[in-house]
Amino acid sequence: MTIRAWLILFALLLAAQAGAQPARAPECIVPAKPGGGMDLTCKLARKGLEPVAKQAQVDAALRISYLPGGIGAVAWSSVLSQRRAEPDTLVAFSGGSLLNLAQGKYGKASAADVRWVAALGTDYGMIAVREDSPYKTLRELLEAIKRTPSSISIGAGGTVGSQDWLKMSVLMKQAGGDPKSLRLVAFEGGGESFTALLAGYVQAVSGDVSEAALHASSGKIRVLAVLADKRLPGPLANVPTAREQGFDLAWPIIRGVYMGPGVPDKEYRKWVVAFDKMMAQPAFEQLRAAHGLYPFSMTGDALTAHVKNTVDAYGRQAKELGLVR
Repeated sequence: MTIRAWLILFALLLAAQAGAQPARAPECIVPAKPGGGMDLTCKLARKGLEPVAKQAQVDAALRISYLPGGIGAVAWSSVLSQRRAEPDTLVAFSGGSLLNLAQGKYGKASAADVRWVAALGTDYGMIAVREDSPYKTLRELLEAIKRTPSSISIGAGGTVGSQDWLKMSVLMKQAGGDPKSLRLVAFEGGGESFTALLAGYVQAVSGDVSEAALHASSGKIRVLAVLADKRLPGPLANVPTAREQGFDLAWPIIRGVYMGPGVPDKEYRKWVVAFDKMMAQPAFEQLRAAHGLYPFSMTGDALTAHVKNTVDAYGRQAKELGLVR
């Protein structure tokens, strides 16, 4: 056999081996460390897609990977610069992601830079302490912070301007205190905040209901208030709202997934249809509740318009608070 023939044979063998490699399973990127609301979003998507995957022609065996950094900024940049056309890569987002986008924390980015696939549910803000904390109500905690702000550290996902920071700032202002006196400790997501709370590194957490629900059954934390219009069903059903305690604040947080801007329309629509079918399943309501989320379903073009309007509204709010110019 000639050298040329050997080279041709070798090339054919390599091609055959490459073709024999199993197709890579779709991926859901969590832009935070494990244990928070973003993690729950990907896990809900993976579980919820199982009954409709074959019908919707998608692979429900989502690989969940973690890409923390910049409260979603690292994952956003990675998708836009390196993975913009990958047809089976989803990235979790939340209302906090949209707030950061509005404040310019993702650089010179806009809501039009990615393809918004589906919103799977809504979460709500909450304030929690450890079970052995001396503070039994939201007002008791805020009054204690007013008296000696340096003695109470508050775990929060993100730095100044994040939704967890804004929630505490609004509550502090309504309590008659100075929001600038708050001693906030920034973490990369709610999972880290609760770990720090249980370890005693912070005395309170400004976070989300879905994250708190993971710890509520352990009896190790006490949720002082949920930031919803009314009391929520489920494991936190006995927790009063902030409004019941004299503070006019509700904080809904949508949770969902987006894709890169270069994903072909056919592939994008395939995932939109898959999530539509998933959320139309009667069993999905119970599954969503088990993941600590509440009803809110929106996909495709409707979600894209909703996200744009939300980012615009957050941008106006940020300007009023002096967070952006």
